[in-house]
Amino acid sequence: MWWSALLFLFATCLPVAGGGRPNVVLILIDDQGYGDMAALGNPVVRTPSLDRLHAESVRLTDYHVDPTCSPTRAALLTGRYSTRTGVWHTINGRSLLSPDEYTLAELFRDHGYRTGLFGKWHLGDNAPLRPRDQGFEHAVWSPGGAVDQGANWLGNDCFGDTYRVNDRWQAFEGYHTDVWFAQAMAFIEAGQQAGGNPFFVYLPATAAHDPWNVAEKYVRPYREAGVPPEIARFYGMLSNIDENVGRLRAWLADRGLAENTILIFTTDNGTATGWSADAADHSFFNAGMRGWKGSEYDGGHRVPLFIHWPAGGVGTGRDVDTLAGHIDLLPTLIDLCGLPPIDPARLSRGPLDGRSLAADILGRDGGSGPTGVRFVHSQRISDPVKWRACAVMTERWRLVNGAELYDIKTDPGQQTDLATAHPDVVSRLRNDYEAWWASLEPVFAEPVRFDLGGAENPTTLMSHDWFMPGTRHSAWHHRHVLENALINGSFMVRIVQAGRYRITPLRWPEYLDRPVEPWTGRITIDCGGTVHEAELATGAGTPAVASEVSLPAGPATLTATLTRGDGAAFGAYYVKVERIDDEKDGPGSPRPQ
Repeated sequence: MWWSALLFLFATCLPVAGGGRPNVVLILIDDQGYGDMAALGNPVVRTPSLDRLHAESVRLTDYHVDPTCSPTRAALLTGRYSTRTGVWHTINGRSLLSPDEYTLAELFRDHGYRTGLFGKWHLGDNAPLRPRDQGFEHAVWSPGGAVDQGANWLGNDCFGDTYRVNDRWQAFEGYHTDVWFAQAMAFIEAGQQAGGNPFFVYLPATAAHDPWNVAEKYVRPYREAGVPPEIARFYGMLSNIDENVGRLRAWLADRGLAENTILIFTTDNGTATGWSADAADHSFFNAGMRGWKGSEYDGGHRVPLFIHWPAGGVGTGRDVDTLAGHIDLLPTLIDLCGLPPIDPARLSRGPLDGRSLAADILGRDGGSGPTGVRFVHSQRISDPVKWRACAVMTERWRLVNGAELYDIKTDPGQQTDLATAHPDVVSRLRNDYEAWWASLEPVFAEPVRFDLGGAENPTTLMSHDWFMPGTRHSAWHHRHVLENALINGSFMVRIVQAGRYRITPLRWPEYLDRPVEPWTGRITIDCGGTVHEAELATGAGTPAVASEVSLPAGPATLTATLTRGDGAAFGAYYVKVERIDDEKDGPGSPRPQ
């Protein structure tokens, strides 16, 4: 009836009586799958704090993300399918969130919330894509895809690591997961002392992604129980995560913040290590699902999501079985926090794909209604391929790779293909996918670019983000740097302001100040067909040498190739670029320094 709809609108668009707008803490765990928790049936892993949270939360039981890291983060923060935002891979310049997207952090910031990020970003490590560029007031963050990847500090290993605090490096004592939770609590505490504005804390932990390094006390119980070594370390990381979740909840309660804080716990993809290739004789637990991280089957993208908010009436255990996903989180939080609709002008790249699940979460009569059709794909290549590793989902059906059809209600393990028995369903879902794919195609043509000479000057680009063609991979891992991998690629950049630029190709990160063997180098910058080149050479023991070049404003492709004394060529893993003055007389010729 009309009056019940009005009551729901009133209830969800006003702050809780006496408590003001709720705080929000969003915990996103890396590589923990649906079955990697005792409360969800795992007979081995010990997660008492998460089990308690499960018992005291609304649980979305059919909640889906992307099958890998960066895409899930992009969709979760924008309410839009990740590919629309420029993100469909974890490396190769395809893990970069367009600066034109309107993020959850920008939404909360624009409505008076303090916004903080603590952990793994993985959506672009240089301007204009850093956490602070995308709406976070304060960020203590890990660049790249893991502590030993990308632009992260070379030598990080989970213990006593060095991370970015906003725009500067800072060394920390202790274990990485402990650091993220401690820094989040310090941010909340500082805000309470400064006046108590509501806060949005995004806590995307670097665990339980590899490297699976964790204190022995967390690993020992699993190893003694006969769990294979790799899985024992993975489970040990989960036990440490569980301990931190319990510590955070107790801390919030001690400060009187737990009641009016929306606490959300979820993960970024299916399990990465709850299964193991070296454990053929070990029965791993995946909640009866097929597939794991990276898979188009449910085991790759169906993950847990718990929501706990006592002041909003969300403090006891209840399952919500409707089909849901990461794209629903932003519109749901708009309603739960009583925020006004987003100004359409802020959605310049297109409307939200998700919908609010507030009615389901709050237990309103009628719920949020049927979800309709949802899509997921696992591209993990530079140039998206139609029908590659994809699933079209409804409340009942899963169409996998455009050919296999599963009734998820009767066959959650996706073992019996019903495509020949239901050709009408296959045809309908294929048509839905065709329309969805057509809506994505315009994004493929224009890469997301880093800025040179703008808000971050100088800036140091890292080979993790080389824009690579086809199935080739960039030098994305620290081992590529350490082993001098013979890989090369280019950065997609935008020259913000015409001027003179100093470009320094680096074999090692500049902070190491490490001399290298003699090499010759070539820098190539293609500015829309006009190519600027410079030749460089170092002597023995020289850490770096730079070239100066005048560049026009606009999009460009930057390539820096180094050649060793033995003739082997590779891309400079780090390239420092600095605008040193404004262009007054037009572009000139390169000048080696």
